[in-house]
Amino acid sequence: MDIIHTTSYEALSQEAATYIAKQVRSNPSIVLGLATGSTPTGMYKHLLKDHIINKTSYGSVTTFNLDEYIGLHKTDPNSYYAFMEKHLFQHINIQKDNIFIPDGLAVQLDNECKSYEEKLNTHGPIDIQVLGLGENGHIGFNEPGTAFNSRTHVVELTASTRNANARFFKDTADVPSHALTMGIASIMGAKEIILLVAGKNKAKAFEQLLYGEISENFPASVLKKHPCVKIIADSTVLGKSSIIA
Repeated sequence: MDIIHTTSYEALSQEAATYIAKQVRSNPSIVLGLATGSTPTGMYKHLLKDHIINKTSYGSVTTFNLDEYIGLHKTDPNSYYAFMEKHLFQHINIQKDNIFIPDGLAVQLDNECKSYEEKLNTHGPIDIQVLGLGENGHIGFNEPGTAFNSRTHVVELTASTRNANARFFKDTADVPSHALTMGIASIMGAKEIILLVAGKNKAKAFEQLLYGEISENFPASVLKKHPCVKIIADSTVLGKSSIIA
């Protein structure tokens, strides 16, 4: 794993956006795996700036999102579909048919999981997968204990994950209890992974990622097995973890 040190969250966001925009320009038909939440928001802001200033085109780009809450309509402001529309998709020239996000309102959730994997197989592999790091080590919504060989599946969110996401809702009770998520094996199928780590609250998890054992109890640890992982971390999480692992 290569670690890129940045001095701030803003610098982290710029670094990630610059790298991804460069890859999009060099491969116009690139397949991107995208993440939601507070960590990648700054990256999307800089991607939009690049789109305006440098005219980077997304006309032939395909995207797959990691996850979606179960029970939220895509128009719900807290759905990840709405998040992606707000922060990226409605501002760029991406084709709607090239955007893939799990359907949290699917009647048959198991069938939706199988369908999503089929889409990944048809349109993939993902060239670059963007990830954030959960405080408990989750990647996507793959909570501790998730099998490393898992594919897209339904997951019950832990209390810690729901509490962490409660800031986006009126109340913790409003945070959905379940979600659809790409599995760990699905994520590991990407050619390259970019892990964004920002904030003091992620420092402990980041240290465990670098120095802890590979275990399904800490899902992000599986990234040590991937041949091409780039970690972009801000100064608040580095500490003694400034060694390149």
